[in-house]
Amino acid sequence: MTDTKAAAPAHLPGLSMYDKRRIEAEILKHVYDAVTESHGKAEAAKVVAEAVTRSAIEQGQRFAAEAPAGTSLQGFIDMQDLWTKGGALDVEVLGRTEDTYSFNVTRCRYSEMYKEMGLGEIGHLLSCQRDGTFCEGYDPKLKLERTQTIMQGASHCDFRFRYGEDKPAA
Repeated sequence: MTDTKAAAPAHLPGLSMYDKRRIEAEILKHVYDAVTESHGKAEAAKVVAEAVTRSAIEQGQRFAAEAPAGTSLQGFIDMQDLWTKGGALDVEVLGRTEDTYSFNVTRCRYSEMYKEMGLGEIGHLLSCQRDGTFCEGYDPKLKLERTQTIMQGASHCDFRFRYGEDKPAA
């Protein structure tokens, strides 16, 4: 993978993350369909998952490079508006401490969009899997634990972020 941290801005002003994901999905749908035809659904899902993982890590690195005070949990929280803009997500904040941030997403328009586009079976690859890998690129100290998503049939997505050095088990 090439170093692309400074190759492009982390996010284009005026473009909602929702619209960005729609554009990406329109392109990835064709990739998914072409690979499915030539190599089957399992291989197509694997290719899309790998491409989206690489993209998410790179995007996280770009956001980190543009963070004026460096990366932090608060800096990460401050970016949340990009993903919720225009009602793309309904979020119920559960709590915040010095090194944790927890919330539930109770409505996800990204999930609705992918299903409307005929991409429901890979919507989790297009969006949900990005969340944790974005964190890897943004700051390896930022970890996401999530046990369920709306995209995969749950009533809500449970986001639990932890920020800090990994501590060895006692």
